[in-house]
Amino acid sequence: MAMKAKNKELKVASMQWRKRGGEVLVTNDFGYHLRMKESEFKNWLSGRLSESSPLYEKLARGGFVGDRLDFEDLASKWRKRNSFLFSGTGLHIFVVTLKCNHKCLYCQSGAVGEKSGKTDMSWSVAKKSVDTAFQSPRSSITIEFQGGEPLCNWEVLKKTVEYSRKREKETGKTLKLALVSNFSLMDEARASFLLQNRVSICTSLDGPASLHNKNRIFSGGNSHALTLKWLKYFSDRHDNQDGKIPVYKTSALLTVSRYSLERHKEIADEYVKLGLENIFLRPLSPIGYARRLWSEVGYSAEEFLAFYSRSLKYILELNKKGVKLREKTAQMLCQKIFNFEDPGFLDLRCPCGASVGQLAYNYDGAVYTCDEGRMVGWEGDDFFKVG
Repeated sequence: MAMKAKNKELKVASMQWRKRGGEVLVTNDFGYHLRMKESEFKNWLSGRLSESSPLYEKLARGGFVGDRLDFEDLASKWRKRNSFLFSGTGLHIFVVTLKCNHKCLYCQSGAVGEKSGKTDMSWSVAKKSVDTAFQSPRSSITIEFQGGEPLCNWEVLKKTVEYSRKREKETGKTLKLALVSNFSLMDEARASFLLQNRVSICTSLDGPASLHNKNRIFSGGNSHALTLKWLKYFSDRHDNQDGKIPVYKTSALLTVSRYSLERHKEIADEYVKLGLENIFLRPLSPIGYARRLWSEVGYSAEEFLAFYSRSLKYILELNKKGVKLREKTAQMLCQKIFNFEDPGFLDLRCPCGASVGQLAYNYDGAVYTCDEGRMVGWEGDDFFKVG
């Protein structure tokens, strides 16, 4: 926008601003931001800020001065932050079954019981899904196995891993394989196969046993104890690997229910105790069983933000004491804000990662824009079904 100040035209590029605590934060669509005193902000807009001042130079370098825009630099930064728009779909989620032996209070995936009918992905559907994923123009793709509990359909999962590695060699693409599992059906033979085929593994850990088992009900045993057993198994192999086949460090995901809100310290301490260096404070989505039980397990946005604020403050206190624990949301936002980098988390992208960043392949062969789109489809609305 152009503004008149003291008989001269002041050129201020498009921006947004907000006053907070005596300061003004200004941002723009290029991704730059700058803090200044309210008096400095007023001087700038009124034309009283000297063009030779350090602050004016910072504003110019950040793309805030209309006649000092370095379009080459600004376009480069924008492209770096939005590189995903030009490379094709990278994440391909395979829902190999809806069967699950857990009855998590907040389940969003549409899981059904172990003895339920036709909810396993067939080999023919899995094979075609792999072939479709490899049609992506990206040079590097990720296939992630989800459920239900993916290990409930082990034979198809195993065959799909082997076929995916074969297609990797044939196409020359770089393939990453990932598995999300509750570990209840894990055994040494399956674990060995996954490690040999370089499958990264992620599980769920909601905190100490009393909280985890309350959220993640498992009639066949102690869900928390099994999670810890296999976390240690894979962690030991990561720490003592021989270098021939890389062993990825197993990660854990936290889902925050209403029962988590007052236990932020216990949750963080549990992750530290287990040697986990990342914690991801994820809110519930009102989808699937979580929507039906929202009055029991859900909360308001304000309640979650209060929990997140307390948790992050405690995690920062731990870091100051030399304890290594990163909160993933904060880490990813810092990457975007300060390094102009896309951290690869599709939920934080704008435009969002639906189809552009990921596709979800349902057990029956239906393809959705994303896993959340598939969940909406499970509830009867196929608006996000693309094929």
